[in-house]
Amino acid sequence: MNKQEENKLFKEMFFSSFILENCYNYERQQALGYAVAMWPAIKRFYKTKEAQAQALVRHMEIFNTTPHLVSFIMGVTAAIEKKASETKNFDYSIINNVKVGLMGPLAGIGDSFFWGTIRVIATGIALSMAQQGNILAPIVFLVLFNVPHLIIRYFGTAWGYKFGVSMISNAGDMNIMQKISKAANIVGLAVVGAMTASMVDLKTAFSFTISEQAFEIQKYLDQIFPGILALGYTMLMFYFLQKKKSATFLLLFTIVFAFVGTFIKAF
Repeated sequence: MNKQEENKLFKEMFFSSFILENCYNYERQQALGYAVAMWPAIKRFYKTKEAQAQALVRHMEIFNTTPHLVSFIMGVTAAIEKKASETKNFDYSIINNVKVGLMGPLAGIGDSFFWGTIRVIATGIALSMAQQGNILAPIVFLVLFNVPHLIIRYFGTAWGYKFGVSMISNAGDMNIMQKISKAANIVGLAVVGAMTASMVDLKTAFSFTISEQAFEIQKYLDQIFPGILALGYTMLMFYFLQKKKSATFLLLFTIVFAFVGTFIKAF
């Protein structure tokens, strides 16, 4: 692609990135929105319907990151997709490994910067104006929050694409790309592990009394293996997935498990 075509692609991907959280769900989270947002790149790089369909299916793997920085990941992905479309026997697992490796760290950065910093500052200024009766307070909030967001989101695609092209150029051959993929996969697994530890909370309320001394089982579990119940439940869900159980089954099982656990006062 020449410079003009690249800029046109970046603009299309910028606008399509705003549908990222359309059809957000607990099975694949932002995957559908991401796949559709990648369409401007996919339709350019792949010429057959079959190849385009395969690329869309590839991006239906679970994905979740801060929306404000997603365009950077899209740019990196587009660069690798372009390389894949030009390379015979390309290892397509590299694409998703790099995506997963980037989504966690950028989610942490994006949440801290946009939700934890920019939003708080914009809210403080807008609230101060609102207390003084200034009707422009909501507009000031939206401007202060969205101007940096839109600037970073707009240029993020180009930055990510250039980063991806540079990464591929420096990699040189598929062996180095495989190593990059493996490294990204390790980072992605670490991110998933951290998400499990921070987002899955399961504790037991079981206790027993000996000689008028109450023994709470959870206290001893925390001393021996903190989070073991949450890990055990996560592994149970993984077992169900291996048995080809649907996300609906997992959700219904969790609801029933919660009701039963609450009824018998186990959790």
